[in-house]
Amino acid sequence: MAMQFYASPEQIMRDRSELARKGIARGRSALVLSFEGGVLFVAENLSSALHKVSEIYDRIGFAAVGRYNEFENLRRAGVRMADLNGLSYDRRDVTGRALANAYAQTLGSIFTEQSKPFEVEICVAEVGLEPAADEIYRLTYDGSVTDEPGWMAMGGHAETIAGVLRTDHRADMSLSDAVGLAVRALAEVGGENGATRSIAANQLEVAVLDRRRRGRTFRRITGAALTALLDGGAATSADEPSSGEAGRSGGPRVPESTPEKPTSSAASADLEDAAGDSGTTEQD
Repeated sequence: MAMQFYASPEQIMRDRSELARKGIARGRSALVLSFEGGVLFVAENLSSALHKVSEIYDRIGFAAVGRYNEFENLRRAGVRMADLNGLSYDRRDVTGRALANAYAQTLGSIFTEQSKPFEVEICVAEVGLEPAADEIYRLTYDGSVTDEPGWMAMGGHAETIAGVLRTDHRADMSLSDAVGLAVRALAEVGGENGATRSIAANQLEVAVLDRRRRGRTFRRITGAALTALLDGGAATSADEPSSGEAGRSGGPRVPESTPEKPTSSAASADLEDAAGDSGTTEQD
């Protein structure tokens, strides 16, 4: 009989933590911050099909870094949980805090019970009626959850990016200023010899939870609207594609008014994608 090597529980936990941290650090960064008009998500993403930022429910968004297959499973589980609770009770009963708690339990169980932890770091954000009411929760690979004060960064070089946000973030920023700050923070790392770098619009994934909209507040910013924001312009509602509209007509469209209690959800967008809607840029 082969002899089993003994490792203390502390050593096993340290090894799992090191594995997860190294996997997360290899990924490109993402950040989430609150601004005057809502909650902004910005992530470096060279793929137009594999999203790091997505919708979970009416006023709740999701961002992640690390292994795509792992955080995509978490995202879909969150969408199913939100839809089930909204259908069973009321759409207003679905909260970011409850989803963050469910994710924390799932990640904690995987970290302690399975041989390999999830190499992911995720953020669950819920937009409020004013910036002070926004909720941003950061969840790490071991199930730890933190209520962030208006902004957060995750992925490789997160500490450097967080330093820029800590210095320059303001709750009353406009959308244009918030996008400019996010891109400047991401550009602080990754350049040659420590220099800043330039990030093009096609290397970014940008979305917002718009506090001024009723019902489903999540929408992506792509194409000409994103380019205008990066150039310092102010995007209007006519410039920004609404959730599920971008890419289907070849350009930005004016968002249609939404009811107080929408009948569609993020899960319906998943079904559309699965049916082969290759023209859309959305994966809500």
